[in-house]
Amino acid sequence: MTAGGTDGGASAASASAKVRWREERALVGHEGAVLAVRYNPDGRYCLTCGKDRTVRLWNPATGLLIKSYVGHGREVRDVAVTSDNARLASGGAERGVLLWDVASGRVIRRFKGHDNQVNAVAFNEYDSVVVSGGYDRSVRAWDCRSHSVDAIQTMDPFSDAVTSLLLTAHCVVAASIDGSIATFDIRRGRVQVDELGREHPINSIAMSHDANCLLAASLHSTLRLLDRQTGEILNEYRGHVNEHYKLEAGLTGDDAYVVSGSEDGRVVAWDLVEGAVAGQHSAHKGAVTGLAFHPDDKHMLTCSADGSVRLWDVHH
Repeated sequence: MTAGGTDGGASAASASAKVRWREERALVGHEGAVLAVRYNPDGRYCLTCGKDRTVRLWNPATGLLIKSYVGHGREVRDVAVTSDNARLASGGAERGVLLWDVASGRVIRRFKGHDNQVNAVAFNEYDSVVVSGGYDRSVRAWDCRSHSVDAIQTMDPFSDAVTSLLLTAHCVVAASIDGSIATFDIRRGRVQVDELGREHPINSIAMSHDANCLLAASLHSTLRLLDRQTGEILNEYRGHVNEHYKLEAGLTGDDAYVVSGSEDGRVVAWDLVEGAVAGQHSAHKGAVTGLAFHPDDKHMLTCSADGSVRLWDVHH
């Protein structure tokens, strides 16, 4: 396969590639590496955050920067938005989780309790609780309706940093550098831990849209697909570079392809079942740290250590 450039929407690879990308535009404004990108629920807007200590709200269809949120003292590593687009949560190197009013840009609350930097944040389905995970090896839950800034629950079965988390209706799923994925069933008070081993440090997880599988991105340039119920490894994917940074991976809306960023600036796609590379594209001049799929499954966003965010038209 031959990779295209980042300028002008070259084809992802040969015409035989199953997944192809065409660049639509770049979102320019961050000063320094961009560490995460997230669509809002309907895909009309997106949020980014990064080394420049800001969270930014964009209209990706036009490239318009709508608002910048300034309040962090150090880099911002993750951001999440409520289903009604009214509030957002962000966390980063300064150990706290900030709850913001989207319209005014005001910090509503600063949740305190983590002893080290925060790597991941997410809201529950009712937007009443924000959950965070960090380098202090803990997952913490915060009540957005209360005036208290203390965690209402702390979950800490890990022996190393928590790097990524996601929420379902009744569960918190979190992954760690120690090579484990813990599923906390909040309703039943149970914890299921799946161990990949310390030789497989996990830096991000994603869930299939049918909710049956988890995708774990590990250092040493390997992605693994796990059965959520049994923890069995169903498939492995290789062909990208991930040795030093937290890079995110995910699945297309039809769960047909796995997609990941790479430290050499590529985005790479694999056939979920076959495990073979289905497409790749030279997307950035630095490591592709994050990605997000539009609800229409025809567009995706990538962000990079090169300071840029890019919108792609995706064919698969």
